[in-house]
Amino acid sequence: MTSNEQSLFGRGSVGGSLLMEAARYWNGMAQFRKQRERCKRYTYGDQWKDRVFVDGQWMTEEDYIRRQGNEPLKNNLIRRLVKNVLGHFREADDRMACTACQPEDRMAAKVMTKALQSNQRLNRSVELNARSLEEFLISGLVVQRKSFGVRQGRADCWTDCVMPDHFFIDSAMRDCRGWDVRCLGELHDIPFSALCRDFARSAADYQHLRAIYAPADYLERVALVCQAFGESSPNQDFYTSPDGLCRVVEVWRKEERERLICHDTSTGEVYKIDAANYETMIGGKDHIRTEWFIDEEWHYYFLTPFGDVLEEGASPYAHGQHPYVFKAYPFIDGEVHSFVADVIDQQRYTNRLISLYDWVMRSSAKGILLVPEECIPDGYSLDDIAEEWARFNGVIAVRARAGSVLPQQISTNATNIGIKELLQTQLDFFEDISGVSGVLQGKRESAVTSGTLFAQQTANAARSLIDILDTFRGFLIDGANKDVCNMQQYYDRPRSYWADAPSDSEKPDYLSYIPEQMRDVSFDVEIKKTA
Repeated sequence: MTSNEQSLFGRGSVGGSLLMEAARYWNGMAQFRKQRERCKRYTYGDQWKDRVFVDGQWMTEEDYIRRQGNEPLKNNLIRRLVKNVLGHFREADDRMACTACQPEDRMAAKVMTKALQSNQRLNRSVELNARSLEEFLISGLVVQRKSFGVRQGRADCWTDCVMPDHFFIDSAMRDCRGWDVRCLGELHDIPFSALCRDFARSAADYQHLRAIYAPADYLERVALVCQAFGESSPNQDFYTSPDGLCRVVEVWRKEERERLICHDTSTGEVYKIDAANYETMIGGKDHIRTEWFIDEEWHYYFLTPFGDVLEEGASPYAHGQHPYVFKAYPFIDGEVHSFVADVIDQQRYTNRLISLYDWVMRSSAKGILLVPEECIPDGYSLDDIAEEWARFNGVIAVRARAGSVLPQQISTNATNIGIKELLQTQLDFFEDISGVSGVLQGKRESAVTSGTLFAQQTANAARSLIDILDTFRGFLIDGANKDVCNMQQYYDRPRSYWADAPSDSEKPDYLSYIPEQMRDVSFDVEIKKTA
């Protein structure tokens, strides 16, 4: 969390209205969170928890099946599907590279490429990106936070995954790139010790925080604050946190400021200042021409669940934006639809067919013994006959009469009602809808298929994944651009990186990162595909 501004407690009028705005945006994503939870359940095997209305009451499908004396069965095809896409992504082994916008900065681009790749190794980006892609496939929304700080004794740029359930964006955003977002934020649940470390600047601040987060009458105080700002029935999930943790709401909002653009005719310099500073900075200087305009800049706020402003300020980052990188898919008309959601219906029908097949098999006759009553000898019971029938070298005395039927065992196959054909159809639909066919999973259609033909079939099968994977790669590029900006801003000491050796016989050289030489260079970040 940012901690370079002085704490400001008790600004309830400002923080309260902003808190209600953040709560509206978070509540507006309730349907997304519900759909994400459902997709996550199906991905990890909990596939019978959809609720159904039976005999005047709501219950889960699992409970309904068990009430009928049956066991809900499943064959988790979605998990295999997600693993295949993750494996295809990891196999590509994509790497970030920086390209200089000016020809004279080509060497600087090589240095920044090494710095960026070193930072990604520090953040374990291979694993981090795989888990982010998994989230992207399940929910359709992936979020990361880019920051600078000290962790484990090392000051560097860091990347953190943000749980979509704790993230919110303004409901008016429609650009699939996220360029029109005006408000976004995150819900933090942190221990009280970390809360004091980040926001307490004095003993009075510490006591104030203790009073704010006191457990006594917590929900009642939240309700009073919400009522004061016109919200009669607050969503408690937004204001409360797990036991032992404190809820802090981080909000980033694009705000308007009155500014002057200034042109110094004596030097040719052009710059902008706050309109309120005109008299102190420009007054009486006839060689400076000014023009009034409305400027926009990102401001951050850390709020308590009661509207207290713990900290606020303008964006501390040189890129002037918020620290978040997010991507929603496909975001047509502001809607999010995940990759997993497309195949849930096929997964449900597959589970039903498997369960139906199991029920038919269990209801079929399997070794039933038919014993006519007139054949039962004196002194024998049906249990005695069943035990003797199943015993090795067993002997049963039978009272045979003319025209009587001897005991016989009956075993029948399950009636073929087309379950196998329906199941195979659903499996084919599963591959057709998801685009992950057997070829992409490494399965050869024929043992005599040549390697060249199989490679071509694999390439053709991967085309259906190009859209979603390239969208995710665009998200990674956006994050790398912010990493580069943060490194240019916060790396204030020279650093050295290994250069690639031209051949095995030559020793690799060092590339030196000189902050003064790198700070004002413009870079473009792209992905170099190595496979």
